[in-house]
Amino acid sequence: MIDSSFRARATIDLRALKKNFLQVSAHCPESQIVPVIKANAYGHGVEKVALALNAMHRRCAALAVASMEEAIQLRTLGLSTPILLLSGFRDKVEMDLCLNNKIEPVIHSMYQVEEIDKYLQTEIPTGVGRVWVKFNSGMNRLGFDKEQALRVYEDLHRHPETEVVFMSHLASADDPESQSAVELTQRQIAEFVSLKQQIANSTQGPVQASLAASAGILSLPQTHHQFVRPGFMLYGGSPFTNRTAQEIGLLPVMTLRAKIIAINNVDAGGTIGYGATHRCRQSTRVGIVSIGYADGYPRSAKNGTPVLVNTKQGPRRAGLLGRVSMDTIAIDLTGLDTVKIADDAVLWGDGLSADEVAGYADTISYELFCKVTKRVEFVYIDG
Repeated sequence: MIDSSFRARATIDLRALKKNFLQVSAHCPESQIVPVIKANAYGHGVEKVALALNAMHRRCAALAVASMEEAIQLRTLGLSTPILLLSGFRDKVEMDLCLNNKIEPVIHSMYQVEEIDKYLQTEIPTGVGRVWVKFNSGMNRLGFDKEQALRVYEDLHRHPETEVVFMSHLASADDPESQSAVELTQRQIAEFVSLKQQIANSTQGPVQASLAASAGILSLPQTHHQFVRPGFMLYGGSPFTNRTAQEIGLLPVMTLRAKIIAINNVDAGGTIGYGATHRCRQSTRVGIVSIGYADGYPRSAKNGTPVLVNTKQGPRRAGLLGRVSMDTIAIDLTGLDTVKIADDAVLWGDGLSADEVAGYADTISYELFCKVTKRVEFVYIDG
């Protein structure tokens, strides 16, 4: 009889999350840490992740999210930790929400500056708490140019109760083997340090700054400054194109499993799945696993994408056969005779890197995590 306790389950190991956080602390002993938990904590479940990270409060300076909706959701948990709003506020309504809910906005555009100026002129002449001024050092996504960033920082700094953090974001720190990527990274670092010094000279005081995300934390100590913003590394993924998470010493936080619900023998010449995209060259033992693209398993995964199954000899790899369906995938169990119906199959996580699986699907593991759907049962391990 098939074990019906779950058809697809994501186990989230909060112990691994905390150990990865300690890796950040070890790399950046002088920096305050701002964990990035946007996009439902990269698909891991923002409430549980936020509470777990908040328990590391001695080094956790704030929690970073991408939208006001995410920030307000955090506030409903009753956490007193500051929240960094990476996209900043969109209008006066959102600005007021920031000011009233201990949400620290990133200021990256002049329309935001105009709203803050109006507030400071009409409501409270002293300050607006902590704000982050973003400099576009080469990412060309959000941020001010040099002159604007200097002027905005100076204007906000004049208000004694406004704490200002100078920040930017590296575009290509994940690819240390590409000469052009390395050159861009070095240009960004140089531009950032130069403007930071200009600000210090102008304001005649120390400047709090933030540049490093996961790749910078792990490989570029000169980018650490006063605040670091770890994201993907917290969840056990590698931020590099040439190094695995295991090589870096990071632990997988999410392990995605499903059940083997059928085992078929397909003769040589038989085809598998929609479009008959896989033809068996020999008699093949085919396992059907209860997960598909409606659960978040990537439809783009190619033949041979690894899946981990348990045998009497220990975990063994089986390869994907044919197209991913909405609810199921087929895997090659030829030679794995002890695998049986109701056994678990690991799609990624413990023993099978999500980075490797993502490579077979022409994507990145960030996307794999974020696309796991509500059909999958989430179970959390802590303690």
